[in-house]
Amino acid sequence: MPATTPTAPSTPRRRMLLAGIGLGTLAWHGILPAQTGATALPAVWRALSRLGYGPTPALLDSAQATGARAWALQQLTLARAASQQAPTIPAPYAHIQSPLPAIFEGARREREVRAQRKDSGQDKPENPPRIELLDPSDPYTYSAAQAQAAAAWRLTSCADPAMENPLLARMTEFWFNHFNVYVGKGAVRPFVGHYLVHVARAHALGKFEDLVLASARHPAMLHYLDQWQSVADGTRAGDGKTRGLNENYARELMELHTLGVHGGYTQTDVRELARILTGWTIGPQASDGFRFAPRAHDEGSKTLLGQRYGNSIYSSGEREGIDAILALARHPSTAQRVCLRLAQFFVADNPPSALVQRLARRFTDTQGDIFQVLQALLQSDEFWSSDNRLFKTPMDFACSVLAATQATSDPRALVQTASFLNQAGQPLHGWQTPDGYAFDAATWRVPEALTRRADFALQMARHSDTRFLLPFLSAQTVQSITQERAALHSGLILASPEFQWK
Repeated sequence: MPATTPTAPSTPRRRMLLAGIGLGTLAWHGILPAQTGATALPAVWRALSRLGYGPTPALLDSAQATGARAWALQQLTLARAASQQAPTIPAPYAHIQSPLPAIFEGARREREVRAQRKDSGQDKPENPPRIELLDPSDPYTYSAAQAQAAAAWRLTSCADPAMENPLLARMTEFWFNHFNVYVGKGAVRPFVGHYLVHVARAHALGKFEDLVLASARHPAMLHYLDQWQSVADGTRAGDGKTRGLNENYARELMELHTLGVHGGYTQTDVRELARILTGWTIGPQASDGFRFAPRAHDEGSKTLLGQRYGNSIYSSGEREGIDAILALARHPSTAQRVCLRLAQFFVADNPPSALVQRLARRFTDTQGDIFQVLQALLQSDEFWSSDNRLFKTPMDFACSVLAATQATSDPRALVQTASFLNQAGQPLHGWQTPDGYAFDAATWRVPEALTRRADFALQMARHSDTRFLLPFLSAQTVQSITQERAALHSGLILASPEFQWK
């Protein structure tokens, strides 16, 4: 792993701090960066750790020079602009950006090759995905190569601010989790990287309804929740058998993606929505991977949440599904659910109700403009209050360690990080159920997990200098670190209690 060089100290006092001279006695006796007073440091840490994945020397200098609150709003504007541009993806991972027809073709060829090898007894079970950067031109490992490249790009983009705006990386994580798909499902695997870029990232700071529609029509989601197979009851298949509804996607669309489990819908509404969405399937030759199949659509009249669909020149066929999704995205219960989750992600495990209500009003007033909702969140006193704490998830911790050590250019560091996430229970794109992983401290703050984090931190920081983080540690922590061997200091900084929070 290459060594890193912290930003040049800006004052003699800071040079003393970074050089490790008298850390136990000097660190918290007025020895702070010249641009930032002691009372501003918590705000800088909060901004860098919640609107990204923690400080790098360059980000730290930028936030200190601008001021935490101004920097936060600046990042929001930059993130929206970045989301409207193509991402920077290093050449070894760029095949996740292949056109969808090419990805479909790669998956088809893989199935053929595997079937041939299975017939000849040469096929063998796959190991769980890890970052090895397999050759995407090998048809036998095409899907695994796609999945590994997606994971590698996630780790580099979350930890390298020069590659991806930190807040955009954060929002990409949030929306991928909200509209979760599982890389372990074979049909989903080759599409995960494309879904990550063209659904979660591309719509991260736009209109929520556009995000829901993009997710609904993407092959990754169509495969994951089996919507591509859902047809009107009694539909004849090519083999002469009859097929029917699959309610998986309709249920999760209401329970997880929009209204929430207490959003006021019934099992009848789930079935009616599933009928509305019949015929929404994959289109291997289409540029967006989607196809509406009229012959598979239920043409009958339906009623969803009291609204009639079907049997109308204004709402029939594919249009029924679009209208239903727009209605769900604009529903007051959706505003409540989405804004609660945003507040839990950015503010606190149990965010103040008043904040959630203000965000929900902004969501409704702007027809789900995510940029404006986040603007209200970042301008709130609740976001900046020290009473509202957040513990790092394994993903938070892994990316913040990568960022602090500036190790994203080293493939070994990416392999180690992916392995840590697998062991910590939060594998990249590997959450099996549609609900996505939890954010709260109760889920992740357990003794065994903290030990695993310390081991990972010490391993990753062996050839790095993380002493630029010292001003954010307590005097007691600094004193404890300085009593250990110097070679361990950088790792112990990353394993410190303060570094576990954001």
